Order: sequence, then C-alpha cells, then structure tokens
Amino acid sequence: MGKDLPVSPLAPASFPDLPRIEGVEFSSAMAGVKYKDRADVMLARLAPGSAIAGTFTRSATRSAAVLDCQEKIGQPAQGAAAIIVNSGNANAFTGKNGVEATHAVTSAVAHALEIEENRVFSSSTGVIGEALPHDRITAKLAEMRNTLSADAIKDAAAAIMTTDTFPKGAGAEIEIDGRPVKIAGIAKGSGMVAPDMATMLVYIFTDAAADQAKLQSLLSELTDVTFNCITVDSDTSTSDTLLLGATGASGVNVDGNAAFREALHGVMLDLAHQVVRDGEGASKFLEVEVTGAANDADARTHALSIANSPLIKTAVAGEDPNWGRVVMAIGKSGAAADRDLLSIRFGDILVAENGWVADSYNEDAGAAYMKQDELKISVDLGLGKGVATVWTCDLTHGYISINADYRS
Repeated sequence: MGKDLPVSPLAPASFPDLPRIEGVEFSSAMAGVKYKDRADVMLARLAPGSAIAGTFTRSATRSAAVLDCQEKIGQPAQGAAAIIVNSGNANAFTGKNGVEATHAVTSAVAHALEIEENRVFSSSTGVIGEALPHDRITAKLAEMRNTLSADAIKDAAAAIMTTDTFPKGAGAEIEIDGRPVKIAGIAKGSGMVAPDMATMLVYIFTDAAADQAKLQSLLSELTDVTFNCITVDSDTSTSDTLLLGATGASGVNVDGNAAFREALHGVMLDLAHQVVRDGEGASKFLEVEVTGAANDADARTHALSIANSPLIKTAVAGEDPNWGRVVMAIGKSGAAADRDLLSIRFGDILVAENGWVADSYNEDAGAAYMKQDELKISVDLGLGKGVATVWTCDLTHGYISINADYRS
C-alpha cells in the first residue's frame, strides 16, 4: 500500500474478482522510481485494432505525459496499443526534461513491444517538480514484456498507487444480443482530487467493439457524472488521466447501446466512489444532493461548494450536525439561492426549511445520524428543476499528517 499507511476504514473488504478482458495483458515491476521494495510501474498491452478514448485534466500546468496522450487520442486504431504507468514521480513541472523523459519511455515501450509509438500512452503520478528517472523504467521493459498476463490486473492496480491505501478495481459482465461483453477497470487516487475531465489515474478495458469517436463521446459524457462529481480536497491534479480501451475481441459492437452505457457508467461510478473512500485520512463517505436549483449548473455549483467546504468536512469528521455551515456554503457559492425557500436534510431527517430550523428537528437525532460512516446531505433550493449529486469525504488530521511529509 502507499507509504505503508493504514487501510482506509471505508475500503471494500477485498479487491474484486474482475472479468478477464480478452485482448489485454498486464505486468508490473519494481523500478525504484521513488518507492523501495514495491511495484511502481505497470504495463498493459492491447490487441491490434483496439480503440482508445481518454479524458484528461484541464490544469494549465498539466504534465508532459498528459500532453503526449492528448496528442495521440483519436489517431487511427492501427496495430497494437500499450499503456505504461509509473508511480512516485509525476513528471510534471519538469520542462524540457519532462518531454524528453516521456518520449524516452514511450519510444522504449514501442520498441520492446514492436508497436507504433503513437499507440503508446503513458502516465506518471507522484511528486511534482522532480526529474523522472526514466532509465529505471525502461530498464524493466524486457522483464515486463516477458511477464505479460491477462490475469495480472490486480498487480497492475497496486503498482500505480501512491498514498492510496488499497488497490481499486471494478468490473461488469453483460449480455448484448445473447453474447457476453466484459468491462474491467482500475484506478488510483487519494489526495489532490477535484477532477476536471478525469480523475487521478484510471484505466478501463472492455472486449466490446466500438468506433473511437463514439467511444470518446460516451466516455466524456459519463466522466461528467462520475469522476467529475467527486472531490477530496478541491485540488485538481496536473496528471489526471482516464483511458478506456476497447479491444473488440467479443465481436459485439456497442455503439449507441444502452446496456453497455449503463454497465460502463456503473464501473466508472464504482471506481470514483473508491477514490473518495480512500481520501487521505478519510473516515466518512459523504453524498451531497442538491435539487430545486435554477438549473443543473447551479445545482452542481452549490453541491461542490458544500462538498469542498473545510468547515463542513471538519464538522462531518467531528460528527457535528452543524446545518448552519450548509447554509453558509449555499450562500457563498455564487449560484442563485433564496434563504427562505431552501430546505436541508441529513439523511431522512428534515433539519431546516423556510429559512429556519424545522419544528420537527431534534438535535440528538441529528447527532446520532452523523455517527454513521456513510452520510448524505440533501438541499432543495425551491427555485427550479436543477439537480446535481457529488461525493466527498471528511477532513481529518490524517490528511494533514499525510501531506505534511508527502515528499519525505
């Protein structure tokens, strides 16, 4: 696990039994990029003709790897493809050195796997501003090529962890026209989580067949209602990358298919929730639902204002049903609100309405509710039909401890 941190109390009981995706193989290795005695590089090889879609951070300081991936997405799906990921070093804010390091890695992967370099996608995650020792990665490529396996996705998930306390995976199996279609994904993310078109690092694979442009459109649409709706600390990473590879091995074309869309949405939401559940120092999982806003955009603004408020997040950590802080977050968001129309609920408990605490509200009931590990704050603005849901975690001293010595 990342830096030998205790496993999050919100973690799943175990890594899921993910379906094997025909046309994808994985391997990992200990390259010593930053961490000692643990796998820190992951390689995935995808079958010839695989369609690759991606969404990425919109940070103005995004890394060389992100820029390289963005240039390659949408190019013709000819020949095999590969994804190479290292943890421990973000290769961000490293100038010309970063560009050269990215090229050194992707060209070496292309040579090792005998594929075109424009079909090699790379990601780096970890400390910002330090030169990537890319030679340590390339030195492991022959080993990883020789150990590629369709059954090694769990090891790949562990290799991309930084401050994560558990490897994250999710999968689905469905039938379309009587034929099976499988999806499997892995993710890393724990801190610096407030995605903008992606989240930390996420890699999803399917044996479905899909047109690249249509796959890209679907991925962008689903990203907005999954990974773009989570936040741990309101900070958007320089390295956020989400890649989706469709090998076509099942022979089932899923363009425009509702069942595939629903299954992919489920996998993405599961992974997004796992990132929040592994929020640095987290002890509570919090869903924030806003309804009755003037429009969906305003609802999202209000929801993120609540979810990102340090005062609300620390109140949740302290199990304090401080609904006044929710009123504060609504008022400061900048989106339309009317104090005397909004209502607030903690779970099923009506806390406030019509500009004042509800007559039926009992503080002891509110305090008892806040002791749960999984919580929900609901706000209705009473202005229109706009809705949004986001997910976050509490803010504890553990977050400070982890980030105070992150580079040590």
